[in-house]
Amino acid sequence: MFNNQVILITGGTGSWGHELVKQLLPQNPKEIIIYSRNESSQVAMSRIFEDDRLTFKIGDIRDKEALTAACRNVDYVYHLAALKHVPICEDQPYEALKTNVVGTQNVIEASIENKVKKVVYISTDKAANPSNFYGMTKAIGEKLILYANLLPSSTRFVCVRGGNVLGTNGSVVHLFMDQIRDKGQVRITDMQMTRFFLTLPDAISLLFKASAASMGGETFVMMMPTCKIVDLAEVLIEASGRSDVEVVETGIRPGEKIHEILISDYESQSTVVYDEEYLVILPTLSIPGLKEHYRNYPKLTASSFSSDKNLMNKAEIRKILERGGFLP
Repeated sequence: MFNNQVILITGGTGSWGHELVKQLLPQNPKEIIIYSRNESSQVAMSRIFEDDRLTFKIGDIRDKEALTAACRNVDYVYHLAALKHVPICEDQPYEALKTNVVGTQNVIEASIENKVKKVVYISTDKAANPSNFYGMTKAIGEKLILYANLLPSSTRFVCVRGGNVLGTNGSVVHLFMDQIRDKGQVRITDMQMTRFFLTLPDAISLLFKASAASMGGETFVMMMPTCKIVDLAEVLIEASGRSDVEVVETGIRPGEKIHEILISDYESQSTVVYDEEYLVILPTLSIPGLKEHYRNYPKLTASSFSSDKNLMNKAEIRKILERGGFLP
């Protein structure tokens, strides 16, 4: 699919970007363009990969002119750039709006202007029934991406929705490991809190599935394991070998949910089971040919997917941490 193709990744210097590039390079792309704001991160990434097919361009998705120039002759766009931390988006909503909403609109318009083949937008479980500003901006981003398929253009747009990715920048796994090592204490906002988790390789598999299989206009969702955050902390404490680490409850932060949902009750009515790993949410918008394409796929019977259901036990949590390379 990517043989001799030009791919642009917005926000490509983060953990998702590193793993995406790692898995794209063996597929013989012509060029991969990393478009992001952070100069030092780009230099560090170029030294890690040392591949002539990687091109680094400094720019912000808020800057439509620079983004449009970067999209010239591009075949595929992976839109990873966003302000992602819930407390920061709560405290600085104007900035979150400019990056996550206006920036996404700029990606759409720049892609259409340059006749990009397909744009893959990376969303989050926090966009389903959002309770915080971050989730709201990502939900609006999803709507913009899906609506873009109705614009007069050959460019196709698709969403993927994931949960918390283990080991990404700012991930709770790294945070807890640092707290165990440096403070002898793990701070958890609520002992009942649960979350969806997936590994970085699984997250990139979701992107590739959506890239290859999508018509444009749908949202691909991976069925992910869930766990209690306190159980995750206790597995990491046990793995550290320390017996003097305490778990401290600090209280829930503004906009934070106790449990996340992957698909809302409303969305479940238009969701089909793609296969054993993936669900596809079909939009309420009437996109030509889309519903007909998924006509023979079984409809989802569950009303919603919540992170407090089918929780992993500690042995299963340890196994996924080992698979992610966080435990020996």
